Parts: sequence; structure tokens; C-alpha cells
Amino acid sequence: MKGIYAGSYDPPTNGHLWMIEQGARLFTRFYVAVGQNSQKEYTFTLEERMQMLEEICSRYRNIEVVHFENKFLVKYAESVGADYILRGIRNEKDYTYERGMRYVNSNMNDGIQTLFMMSPRQLVEVSSSLVKGLVGSDDWELVVREYVPDIVYYKMLSKFGRLHLRTNRRRILERI
Repeated sequence: MKGIYAGSYDPPTNGHLWMIEQGARLFTRFYVAVGQNSQKEYTFTLEERMQMLEEICSRYRNIEVVHFENKFLVKYAESVGADYILRGIRNEKDYTYERGMRYVNSNMNDGIQTLFMMSPRQLVEVSSSLVKGLVGSDDWELVVREYVPDIVYYKMLSKFGRLHLRTNRRRILERI
């Protein structure tokens, strides 16, 4: 069975990581797909997001990190032979949106099913928007750390000029 989990991952969060872990356990082949919309502005480039996800997913032999651009997810899923689209549900708003998208996807390809997974309680409020919104306040780097995987934390310190607070990546990761 093949599954696909897509997002903009700008940046990848611990919520994304939890979903990736679930997908890796559920499917024999699992695609983590970075969606790229040419009309949307991103904090991290496509290459940066792909690199972070490749490192996050490197311990899983059944995961392939891919990207697609200006395409419906269900059409991309069809092109890679996925049987299921995996979607995370944090709250009622997510459910309402994802339920609607599930029906739209079904209209385009009723052979690909959507599988909803409820986030664990401690990840319900975690989103890429939340993480980016924390950057800039005093000591943001201390707060953001609990919401993102190690590689993302390091990349954020580097991108937003806080890397000088730590001497090198190894030391950063040793402190975590």
C-alpha cells in the first residue's frame, strides 16, 4: 500500500513529524510531498524545505521526499500510484476543510481514499504559522525549540541570525 502526506512544510513542525511517523508505520511506500504554489510566498525555499524533510525522514527506508507544483494533490497522488492521502486533523476547522477537500479529491479520482488522523493533544496547537509567528520576540529561539525537529531548529537559528548564540550545530543538538 502506498500513501502520501503533503504540505508546504514552511517550516516542518513536530506535528508534521508525528504524521510522518504514523505514515511510515502504516504504508509500505510513503511519500512526503512538498507542495509548491508559485503564487504563495514562503519563508524557506523549496530546496531548504526538501533538505530539512530529507534529513527528518532519512531513518525511514520506506519514505521518499518529493515535491509537486501547481497541481491538485489527488492528481499528484495518482501520478505516483498512491492508494491513500494522509491528512492530519487538529480541530474542527481542520476537519471541515479536509472533509470538503476529500469530496473534491473523490470527484477527481474516487480510487484514492483519504485517511484522517487526529493529532495527539500536545500537538493540537502546533502549526508552521504558529512557529513563524514566534520568531522575533525576545528569546524566541528558546520557545520555538519545543515545536520543531532538531534540523529545523538549527535552520531557523541560522536563517534568522541567532546562530551566533551557539557555537556550532553539534553543540546545539547536544543541548537539546
